[in-house]
Amino acid sequence: MSFDTLANDTSLQTTIAALKANGIESQTVNTGAEAKEWILKTIPEQAEVMTMSSVTLETIGVVEAINESGKYDSVKKKLMSMDRNTQTGEMQKLGAAPEWSIGSVHAITEDGKVLIASNTGSQLPGYAYGSQHVIWVVGTQKIVPHLDQAMKRLEEYIFPLEDEHMQQLYKMGSSINKLLIFNKEGTPGRITVLFVKEKLGF
Repeated sequence: MSFDTLANDTSLQTTIAALKANGIESQTVNTGAEAKEWILKTIPEQAEVMTMSSVTLETIGVVEAINESGKYDSVKKKLMSMDRNTQTGEMQKLGAAPEWSIGSVHAITEDGKVLIASNTGSQLPGYAYGSQHVIWVVGTQKIVPHLDQAMKRLEEYIFPLEDEHMQQLYKMGSSINKLLIFNKEGTPGRITVLFVKEKLGF
């Protein structure tokens, strides 16, 4: 199957229903611009927000809006001002449990499973448990039939693109070191997937 083709409406609605059964809410918008507008209306001003590393968030302008507008308590901005040599423990605690975590995922299955891979694992604690509110912005090309296809999408499609992206940014490659799979979320309303009917991110 193609991993960069937007899902049809049947696949999308099947996935939304499965996510709901697994404790994860969903919203759908048509464009990245609408996604940005939805996010900025949903997150209260002055809330503590961590923008996780995400090509999707960068593309739609959410990273700049959260971290540079002065309207939010930006965890990313705090972390950038800290000294990794002397404040590592404080930085890890701050990044592990922000009030709001915003990012994206690598694949979502039609039976409601969510897959997120990471090199360092820094975004995973907030997603898994630490944050009170999680928003994932997801282009519908990331919907796949089942977990085997999700892994295939990650390893064969996403990883080469992410590796190249990291080489361009930091002159170093990436690696699939840590993997988080959501089968179910136990806290109602904690996680929302914002599906976008536009190809965003990898």
